[in-house]
Amino acid sequence: QVQLVESGGGLVQAGGSLRLSCAASGPTFSRNNMGWFRQAPGKEREFVAAIGWIGSSTYYTDSVKGRFTISRDNAKSTLYLQMNSLKPEDTAVYYCAASRVLTVATMRGENSYDYWGQGTQVTVSS
Repeated sequence: QVQLVESGGGLVQAGGSLRLSCAASGPTFSRNNMGWFRQAPGKEREFVAAIGWIGSSTYYTDSVKGRFTISRDNAKSTLYLQMNSLKPEDTAVYYCAASRVLTVATMRGENSYDYWGQGTQVTVSS
């Protein structure tokens, strides 16, 4: 069982930066692949980024490539999402998720993840 708690969201102006954190409890964080999703008002939840359990493999949706960086610290059982050059269209609730088994083909699907956090709000003003 993995419990996930996101933090670091807030209000920021366009062009600014935020770093989201996802603290995990449970003994198996280091063996889980991790992902970030987001859900904007009136829209479906969408994949943002994923990272393998070792941390050497990272994947991003096209709209955030070059602006967002996913990373993890297994010693601290924490997942991060560094978000730079934020745009108003990045406004959403951001969720972290954990997956015991993840592939390149499945990582964008919500059903591929076993555990979810409660989400943290990110609002980017223009």
